[in-house]
Amino acid sequence: MPNRRYRRNSLSGGTPAVRLKVVVVGHSAVLSGAELALARLLEAIPPADVDIRVILFEDGPLVDRLRAAGHAVEVAPMRSRARTAGRGSAKSGGAAARWAIDVLPFVARLHGRVRTIGPDVLVSTTLKSHLVCAALPSRVPRVWHLHDRIADDYLPAGLVRVLRGVARQRRTLVLANSRATARTVPGARVRIVHPGLTAPQVLAQPALRVTPTTPHVGMIGRIAPTKGQLEFVRAAQIVRRHRPDARFEIVGSALFGESDYARTIEKEVQDLGLGPYLTIRGHVADPTVSLDQLSVLVHASPTPEPFGQVVVEALARCVPVVATDAGGIPEILTPSAGASFGRLVPPGDVAALADAILATLADPDLPAQADRGWRHVTTNLSITSTASATLAAWREAARGTALRRR
Repeated sequence: MPNRRYRRNSLSGGTPAVRLKVVVVGHSAVLSGAELALARLLEAIPPADVDIRVILFEDGPLVDRLRAAGHAVEVAPMRSRARTAGRGSAKSGGAAARWAIDVLPFVARLHGRVRTIGPDVLVSTTLKSHLVCAALPSRVPRVWHLHDRIADDYLPAGLVRVLRGVARQRRTLVLANSRATARTVPGARVRIVHPGLTAPQVLAQPALRVTPTTPHVGMIGRIAPTKGQLEFVRAAQIVRRHRPDARFEIVGSALFGESDYARTIEKEVQDLGLGPYLTIRGHVADPTVSLDQLSVLVHASPTPEPFGQVVVEALARCVPVVATDAGGIPEILTPSAGASFGRLVPPGDVAALADAILATLADPDLPAQADRGWRHVTTNLSITSTASATLAAWREAARGTALRRR
């Protein structure tokens, strides 16, 4: 039976509320965008409000981080071929079909474990976990934390139809990380909850920002074709013709079967003669140090980004931003009429990307713009706000099912 112990909810100002029992399910234990967002969220939800159990389909750094924060984490290993079909292969319909066949025995085992725990809400955090949870023969309400756009520029058309159909199920509530993501699940019950910033990610005051003396332009994030490191390298060559003093950096590594793309980036750097001027540093645990060393943060994704967490992180450190005008990025950089916290360029346009970088490096208004961006994200995108909105949505999902059972 669902848990129905009542107590006061500290996130909602003392309003009497049910202490929920929540099972959170995810397929990946690497520390990529969705996984980091999950870790920050769970660390911000007071345990007095929610009894949270986490089930991950593999072991890895996320398991250690969540356990260190005091969360109960179980590792339920999935068959290796199903587990390692990464995000980089998402466009392959054949891969998706093979994955579905491989995962069926796992679904049965997971159903037994969820039934034993007896949660009020079942939360899934990745596309694979959404599909797995949808296959469970359980009436427990589902909440999707949707970090990916369900669109055919990223996923095979058949999988898009399946995911959109599942998202429209009556017992499912979708928490989308942006309006752009929400628009890709038409007909679903959707709430928009932006990922929030933790205190260590935010510069205490804009006046503490130290501008690098040498122009330093960089990208931070997973190396993948959808992130645009290749476009960045090509734009760097153009920028150097006008600013030979500029230096460039790529911070990140390939995580989901995208090693071939990483090697393509390394070869392009050498072919363009950028070896002495562009450094590839690999993954860093704390990107704030790398951000603080940048004159400009570049977001070059040729595919619409669902949200763009690194853009928010840059604004929180008062770092100027150049980003592609697609997906959730405009919601961050131009959230309302007259507001602009960075430069937007068309996706895949290398020349426009280079022009925007050069214009940003020469812009005398950057300190004022950085101040405005800092105030925007610290006011509107805190992890406390994210946790409060998430908890309210979890309660809404549980309450809706309870009402239908009366």
